[in-house]
Amino acid sequence: MTPEDENPDALSSNPKVVAYTDPLTGLGNRRRLMDKIRKLASERADDPAPFTIGIVNIDGFKPINDLFGHASGDEILCQVAHRLRACLPDGGFVARIESDEFAFVLPLVFEKKGAEKIGRMFKDVLSAPYDLGDRNVRLSASFGFAVYPFAGEQFAELLKSADTALYRSKRRGRGQITVYSEEIAEEIRRGTEIEQALRRAIIADEVAVHFQPIVDIADGTIQGFEALARWTDRELGFVSPGIFIPLAEERGFIDSLTETLLKKAAETAKHWPSDLFLSFNLSSAQLIDPATAFNVLAIVNRVGLDPRRLELEITETAMMSDPEIAAKVVNELHAIGIKVSLDDFGTGQSSLGRLRNFAFNKVKIDRSFISEITLDKSAEHIVRAILMMCEGLNLKVIAEGIETEEQAEKLSALGCKSGQGWLYGKAVEASKTFDLIEAQRSSQSVRSPIQVFSR
Repeated sequence: MTPEDENPDALSSNPKVVAYTDPLTGLGNRRRLMDKIRKLASERADDPAPFTIGIVNIDGFKPINDLFGHASGDEILCQVAHRLRACLPDGGFVARIESDEFAFVLPLVFEKKGAEKIGRMFKDVLSAPYDLGDRNVRLSASFGFAVYPFAGEQFAELLKSADTALYRSKRRGRGQITVYSEEIAEEIRRGTEIEQALRRAIIADEVAVHFQPIVDIADGTIQGFEALARWTDRELGFVSPGIFIPLAEERGFIDSLTETLLKKAAETAKHWPSDLFLSFNLSSAQLIDPATAFNVLAIVNRVGLDPRRLELEITETAMMSDPEIAAKVVNELHAIGIKVSLDDFGTGQSSLGRLRNFAFNKVKIDRSFISEITLDKSAEHIVRAILMMCEGLNLKVIAEGIETEEQAEKLSALGCKSGQGWLYGKAVEASKTFDLIEAQRSSQSVRSPIQVFSR
């Protein structure tokens, strides 16, 4: 008789069973999982018929545990265990291997589609409300699968592959299902390679800041510049900020990257004419960091830039992760004279509510509306409505992604006063911002787009 065949009620009387059992849920533990997989792999060694292992992690379990207490957290875990055990397919086995992480073996699931089908079934089962007596709680779960022998032949190798797939699911958001593949493994390796190179680049001061002009649409006069990160590695080549900035957030070193970039941007901006502002993007991680306002002020004071010339751009998606702390950060920034803009307006889920609840100074209309404004009447009506709403709220507006004269003329006719985009100039390195400023001051040409520079 194996430990899994023992009566759960008799666990305390059998030391062998105790060693193989999770005391909270009564499921097998990591040791039992290892034995199960090794036994199955041994049975199929001569004729390696596939089988699947999976890992499921409960999304957002720690905040629930903190909010309702460990007793409620334990109750949720026991309900998760019961649901997984109840819906296991024939021959399946499930174990609890960490706090809110469970693993299972599926001997009769042979390939990706079968694993994804089981994952969807588990996902639906685990998304039903959890009964905590006086309240119900809803949670989602993320899954990672690995198929033997393609994802590994040994226990450690298979578990690592499933964990890699789970990591990919977590990166994609909540409630995702991923089956391990070489492409996914390569993506993870590539991310680690970029991370290490970026850490070295920050230390070596190799991440640059470029600047895109923000102008008065009526005559092309420069009002300020948006700072944009640029990085070209000696081995990796050009790496898009859309890749390395989220990676720095995810891997926990966005603070050091931001400090480097803001310091460089402020050093340049302090030498511009005093009527020009610097716009700088704040990361989602910093928006929920209570120390952000203090850290930003320390940097601009050290450089010598008037904080009243700094505008920080934040996205609605970033705010939604913790609106209470985000609102506190925004208010503290205002208190020290720094302005705050809502970036990518119109793409979030509750933009009107955010405008009412947060004290923004400006709104930036997302480029997706601007690109269609001369082609699609609905895009024009949306932009018109945003402009009217912002006028009523006493908010300034900047249109992003202006690329044609027709777009600029339409925006001007609708009453939009400020914009940026390739029509007025791509992002340029610091020294060329002074050339743009000087060229404008010299010519003062009416509605003449600023010369376009390459990135």
